[in-house]
Parts: sequence; structure tokens; C-alpha cells
Amino acid sequence: MERMPSSLAAFVKHRRKLLQLSQPDLAAKAGVGLRFVRELEQGKATLRLDKVNLVLRLFGHELAPAPLDRTRLLETQP
Repeated sequence: MERMPSSLAAFVKHRRKLLQLSQPDLAAKAGVGLRFVRELEQGKATLRLDKVNLVLRLFGHELAPAPLDRTRLLETQP
């Protein structure tokens, strides 16, 4: 299974530990499941962005999708 960049996983784990929160505590405060927190900290490749943001907002951060360069799409179409 492919993993997301470890920097996000490491960031979440580091911030959680700085706040002296257990994984169950973080899950409860963010409103996500414990399994989700574990998968996030392990770098699972497929996670729901809305749930990732619920966790990140506790730390004052948020992720957004990168804008799609539509001009490149048009160039590759027949």
C-alpha cells in the first residue's frame, strides 16, 4: 500500500505529543474516529480531506486541494 508523504503524518504526531494528547484524546477533540487518527499518523495514502482538516484545525492549520492546471488538460486531449 502506498503511503502519503510522511511529513503530514509526522506533523500530526508531533503536534499531538506537544499538546500531551493521546490518540484517543485527539480523536475525541477532532470528532474523528481513533482508527482515522492512527491511519493519519501512519501515513495512509487515502484519507478523507475533510477529516484530515478536522484534525489539523485543532493545530491552527488546514489543507486544500492544489489548483488544477486546466490548460495542460486541454493540450493532451485529441
